[in-house]
Amino acid sequence: MPVRGINHAVLWVRDAAASTRFYTEVLGFTVVAESGEAPRKAVFLQAPESDNDHDLGLFGLGPQAAATRAGHGETGLYHLAWEVPTLADLRTVAERLADRGALVGAADHGTTKGVYAKDPDGLEFEVCWLVPPSLLDDTAPSTRGALDIDAEIARYGATTEGACARLAPRQPAPADGASRAR
Repeated sequence: MPVRGINHAVLWVRDAAASTRFYTEVLGFTVVAESGEAPRKAVFLQAPESDNDHDLGLFGLGPQAAATRAGHGETGLYHLAWEVPTLADLRTVAERLADRGALVGAADHGTTKGVYAKDPDGLEFEVCWLVPPSLLDDTAPSTRGALDIDAEIARYGATTEGACARLAPRQPAPADGASRAR
């Protein structure tokens, strides 16, 4: 029974309305359902190109909620990663995040190009573009460094459609039950 990918993420946040504004204004998510009253409000959001019933759930805790300590001597989720179709889209997202003061980094991982940001509660996420397999070279898997989006656009093109992790062709399961390689 193979796992296909992540269906959705749910985050505990201080203020569901403030987090909803952030994710809709910066990443283009749309609200598909809401329930409850502040501060215990729940909001369900859908990504712009998704057919999923929801991709992100935000559950409000209220202003008394402590800041996340994940990664600061406590375990917890480091980040989620959202995909964009093109490098032009990645540049647009990076600009929006920078305008909000939310951008915290950018990295070239060889097979992916990503920008990192923090939402209103300091929860980190990544927005990435996946290099199409047909454009990967032998050095891509071992590449790690700073991301220069303009250089990547010059290399791959602003509107080249990236690979999509959720639309990868399925490979038949090995007869011995071993895991599949991508």
